[in-house]
Amino acid sequence: MTIGPEDTGEIRLDAQEWTSTVVGHHRLRHDIAVIRLIGEYVPFLAGQSVEVQLPQHPGLRRRLSPALPPSLDGKLEFHVRTVPGGWCSGSIVADTRPGDQWRIGAPVGWLSVDDWATDVVMIAGGTGLAPLRSLLLDLSRRPEPPRTHLFVGGRSPRDLYASDMLFLLAGELPWLTVVPVVESAYDPDWRDEWHESCRVDVGFEVDEMLEGTLAEVVGDMGPLLNHQVLVCGSPGMVRSTMDSLIRNGTPAEAIRYEGL
Repeated sequence: MTIGPEDTGEIRLDAQEWTSTVVGHHRLRHDIAVIRLIGEYVPFLAGQSVEVQLPQHPGLRRRLSPALPPSLDGKLEFHVRTVPGGWCSGSIVADTRPGDQWRIGAPVGWLSVDDWATDVVMIAGGTGLAPLRSLLLDLSRRPEPPRTHLFVGGRSPRDLYASDMLFLLAGELPWLTVVPVVESAYDPDWRDEWHESCRVDVGFEVDEMLEGTLAEVVGDMGPLLNHQVLVCGSPGMVRSTMDSLIRNGTPAEAIRYEGL
């Protein structure tokens, strides 16, 4: 069977909480921000999510996935996207400020790459990239990292908010191949001021991107019979991608997933 959040084999740590302070709030798109913090060491595992409590919403707990593996110097990074109707995510994207103190706790998760894996396929929709990026950086510490293909998807080229980072990462890690996927090769005709303010000349060209949904693109690859497969993104994206993989012959037990 697929391995997911309802399985009893998930990895849990104790209920302790830690304090971390926001040192950077980078708005990359009108609906996406990268939040960087530093503080107490949080003993989570790469690929896990943690609970956060924000000063803007005392008592409210929100689960986020770090985009960096555990760091002894207490560095944390989160990628947050505004969810339609989600007032908490919208507040994190718009209202977070350096100096804010966050409470971090309850690490939990099931996304991981087994030591024996030699071929890995990661499939990220939107900010589902965050825990997979944490795992990639963790894999880079292994003496022999597995051959890894990362499919990262968005609605349009502009939606690939980390294109520059992934382009550079793929150049540094010979075992990593990044495959950008867009549903449309054309950006919306309205201007995103946040995108314009952080635009750089590094990244994937449109002709390097595959067109279609992630479910369509990975389904067209045929069965992944000797791979460990990780899927992370919105619940709809995860469901359609898993259905496509299994329908085309990928063993269900090879798939681990998380819906954001």
